[in-house]
Amino acid sequence: MYQHALPNSEHFRFTNGHNNVPNKNTINGSTYTNGHVGTADGPETTEADTSGSGRMRKSLEGRGSTQNDSIHLKRRVGLFSGVALIVGTMIGSGIFVSPSGLLVRTGSVGVSFLIWLACGLLSLLGALSYAELGTMNTSSGAEWAYFMDAFGPAPAFLFSWVSTLVLKPSQMAIICLSFAQYAVEAFVSECDPPISVIKMVALLAVIMILFVNCYSVDLGMAVQNIFTAAKLVAVLIVICGGAYKLAQGNVQHLTNAFNNPAPSVGAVATAFYTGLWAYDGWNNLNYVTEEIQNPSKNLPRSIIIGIPLVTLCYALINISYLAAMSPIEMIESEAVAVTFGNRILGALAWLMPLSVTVSTFGSANGTLFAAGRLCFAASREGHLLDILSYVHVRRLTPAPGLIFHVSINSIC
Repeated sequence: MYQHALPNSEHFRFTNGHNNVPNKNTINGSTYTNGHVGTADGPETTEADTSGSGRMRKSLEGRGSTQNDSIHLKRRVGLFSGVALIVGTMIGSGIFVSPSGLLVRTGSVGVSFLIWLACGLLSLLGALSYAELGTMNTSSGAEWAYFMDAFGPAPAFLFSWVSTLVLKPSQMAIICLSFAQYAVEAFVSECDPPISVIKMVALLAVIMILFVNCYSVDLGMAVQNIFTAAKLVAVLIVICGGAYKLAQGNVQHLTNAFNNPAPSVGAVATAFYTGLWAYDGWNNLNYVTEEIQNPSKNLPRSIIIGIPLVTLCYALINISYLAAMSPIEMIESEAVAVTFGNRILGALAWLMPLSVTVSTFGSANGTLFAAGRLCFAASREGHLLDILSYVHVRRLTPAPGLIFHVSINSIC
C-alpha cells in the first residue's frame, strides 16, 4: 500500500494496493509504515508505542492502517448510528406507498402476513452471516471484500463495477425521485406536478446529500440518525392509528385472513421476491466496517437490533392498514399511507406525505454513505480508478468516490 498527494492539491491523499501491505509515507527522508519507521533507502525498524508499553501500535482501521494514520477513514460509527444506518436504509417509501404487492400476488391477507415475517427472518439470517464475515474481515465493501477473500479478485472486480455503475446509482435515483414526487405534491394539489420539476428537486436532494457526506462523516451520521428517528415516529403514528381502529372493533379484515384459496407456488415465490425487496439494505452496515467502533460487538448488535425492529414495524403497519381499509382498497390505492392518513388523521393527514419524504431522504443518505465506501475500498485495490480512493486529509471523507456515485446517479 502506498500513498501520495493529488497533483497541485494538499486536500487529498491517495491509498492503493492490497490491504495487507504496510502503509508507507516519506517525510523528511524517513519512511513511515504501520508500526514501523525507517529511512527512505534503508531497512525498516520497529517503532515502539509512545505510551511506553513497548508493544506494537495496533491497527485501528483494519488491515494496512494505523491508529494515527490520517488518510484512513476513522471509526466514528457507534451502535446507535449502526442501527440507524440499517433501519434508515431498509425503511424507504415502499411500506408507506405500496405495501400491497404481497396481497396482489398471494390473494390472501394471512399468507401475505406470514411472508412478511418470513422475509424478515431470512434477512436476519443473512445479516447474521454477514456479521460473522464482517468480524473476521474488517475491510469495508461488504460483498466485494468477501469475494476477494473467497474467490479472488476477478469476481470482486466484476461485483464492484456492476454495483458502482448500475445497482447503487439506480437505487439512489429511484429513492430520490420518490422523495421529489411527494415533496413537490405538497405544493401542487390541483394537478400532477411537472416531470421536469420533480427531476430538479431530486437533483437538489442528491446534491444536498452529497454535500453532507463530503463535509463530514459525523454530519452524515447525524443526518442519518435524525431522519431514522423521524421515520420511526411516522411508523409509530401509523401503528397508533391502527390500534385505535382495532380498539373500535374494526377487525373484520383480519378475522378471516386465511379464507381465500391458497396461492400457487409461483405466486408465493414472486411474493417472497417482493417482500425481500422491501427488506433490502440489511447488508449496508458491512460496507462501512472499517468505520465501526468496536466492530466485533457493535456490528452484530446493530444487526440483531435493527432487522427485528424493521420486521416488527412492517408487520404492525400492515395490521394497521387492514384495520382502516379493506385489502381491495389497499390494492387500488396509489399511496396507502396517504389514504390511511385521510381516514384516520383528519386535519393531520399531511403527516403521511411528509413521512414519505422524510423516509426517502434518510434512505438516500444511507445509500450514498454506504456506496461511497464500496467505491473507496474497491479503488484502493486497483479495481476502480485510483483517484476514487482519495480521502480528504482534514475531513477524512471519501469525497471522490461519493462524487463519482452522484455523477452516475445523475445520469440514471
